[in-house]
Amino acid sequence: MVSPISETPLPALEALFEHLADAVYLIEPETSRIVWGNRMAWEALGLDREEVLDHSVLSLQKDVTGFPQWADIAAAIRGTDCFTFNGRHRCRNGHELAVEVNTTRFLADGREYFLSIARDVTRRAALDASLRDRESQLQFALNEATDGLWDWDLSDDSLFFSPQLKRMLGYGPHEMAPKLETWSDNVHPEDAPLVALVLREHLDGKRVRYEAEYRLRNRNGHYLWVYDRGRVCERDAAGRPTRVVGMVQDVSERKALELRLQGLVANDGLTGLATRQRGEEFIDMQLALCQRVNMPFGLCFCDLDHFKSINDVYGHLVGDKVLRRAAEIMQATMRKSDLVARWGGEEFVIVCPNTNSDGMLRIAASVRRSLAAAAWADEFGISPVTASIGIAVFPDHGSDRLGLIGRADSALYRAKGAGRDCCMLAAANC
Repeated sequence: MVSPISETPLPALEALFEHLADAVYLIEPETSRIVWGNRMAWEALGLDREEVLDHSVLSLQKDVTGFPQWADIAAAIRGTDCFTFNGRHRCRNGHELAVEVNTTRFLADGREYFLSIARDVTRRAALDASLRDRESQLQFALNEATDGLWDWDLSDDSLFFSPQLKRMLGYGPHEMAPKLETWSDNVHPEDAPLVALVLREHLDGKRVRYEAEYRLRNRNGHYLWVYDRGRVCERDAAGRPTRVVGMVQDVSERKALELRLQGLVANDGLTGLATRQRGEEFIDMQLALCQRVNMPFGLCFCDLDHFKSINDVYGHLVGDKVLRRAAEIMQATMRKSDLVARWGGEEFVIVCPNTNSDGMLRIAASVRRSLAAAAWADEFGISPVTASIGIAVFPDHGSDRLGLIGRADSALYRAKGAGRDCCMLAAANC
């Protein structure tokens, strides 16, 4: 018995495709070029035929960015009978069309093709009567929420990722292994220690909630800035956390703007000193110069002693005035070639090119004496403000910014341990 479809002439098959409610695309895998489509392939998007055919999938699909990601998706399509991807198609009016795309691979005349069927799923949830059920409503929220959601079962370290979170990272709904390592292995190495610390402190009850802003790697190897927050929602009989749920938001655009604005701001708004970013740039530039001409280079970390108690007892307005006055005192002791930067809170860094250990000890001692001798009682009605200072010098204690800052910070820690209001020089390199 001959199948009716085998007896159907080609024009009739084309008419059949033209009346499908779903969009159909025939794609060249290597180039991502759309070589054929049915009527819905362009009409559903408010486009013309010429605006779709012979164009790349990358110009149509908002959630596939760049050929590296397309190459990964193409490999996934080849590895399964039918690959499903939830994404968004661009429309002429600037709107987005939520689609579920099912793609299969086949060969014709020795050439490889992908056949993709894209279904508009915008109103799927509204038509699903099962959403009246509470569990179905929760599932709908997980699938359709703007931000990605996760659910971590601590008993076996399994981790549920919502389809929206997978889409945010460039994966299909059936990808991303549901285990903790899928997330933790993709946190940026520089951010991972702090993120792990914050999460552990929440699990230990030291934080009300888990909140962290960090970089997370997507499918094509690029890092997104995300804002991640969550809370323990279940505990065992002994009070130990057993389940944590949370939400991830892509904040890459906001973070990029924030970093650009930081680059435009050279001075700290409260003290008028250089910002930390400007201080880091100054250290790198001056250290490189001192290395070339074989000159010493010194820096010191200066931390105001017991500053928190000033804020607690006298209030933050007085605390701000103390910081401004301390900045003025430090600035007054410096040469024109030196730089004082506010590093954060009550921490300051003093950078002194062409200055050896003896010179840095003299500068630090002058700063410490000037701070202690200021008229704090007359000006602000508070006890004298003192400082602990740690010093590091090139080449004795390091040859790069991070090494010198680390040694100076360790010396500062020793100064605090020695009773505060003193200066400590870093130990010589071993």
